[in-house]
Amino acid sequence: MNLKKLRTWTKVFESDLSHIAYELKEMISTPAMIVLDGDLGAGKTTFSKIFIDDCETISPSYSILSETPSTLHGDFYRIKSREEIYYLELPMYLEDKKYFLIEWGKEHYAAIWREIPEDFESYLLKISINKKSLDGQNLSRNFALFKILEQ
Repeated sequence: MNLKKLRTWTKVFESDLSHIAYELKEMISTPAMIVLDGDLGAGKTTFSKIFIDDCETISPSYSILSETPSTLHGDFYRIKSREEIYYLELPMYLEDKKYFLIEWGKEHYAAIWREIPEDFESYLLKISINKKSLDGQNLSRNFALFKILEQ
C-alpha cells in the first residue's frame, strides 16, 4: 500500500474529535473511502460516531454495515476472507454516499477496493493511543491521515 501523508494531529482528546472530523471532511475529496487503522480500543468507533454525527447508528462490532443518508460505515472485525467482502454487495450500499468509513479494513484493502465504485478516493486514518497521563484517565490519541495512492 503506497501512502502519501496529508496531515497529522497529536495529543487529541475525545473533546477534540468533532474538530478533527470537520477538518478531515474539508481536506478530502468525495466520494471517499476512509480506512480506520488502530489497535483495539484506539477510538475508531468513537471517531466514526462523531464523524457521522449519529451515535445511534453505529454499534461496535455488532453489525458489519450500517448506513446513514450520506455515509456507509463498515466494521470488518469479524471478516475473515475476501469472499465475505464480495458477498456484502458494497456497490449497492455506496450509491449516493459521500463517505465509506471502514474499521478493521486495512488487512482486506485490496478486496474492498475492487468492490467500490471507481469515483471513490481512498484514504487511511491511523489512530494511536498515547501513554496514559499521570492520573491514568485522560488518554490522548494521535491521528495521521494518508492518501492511498494507486496500487
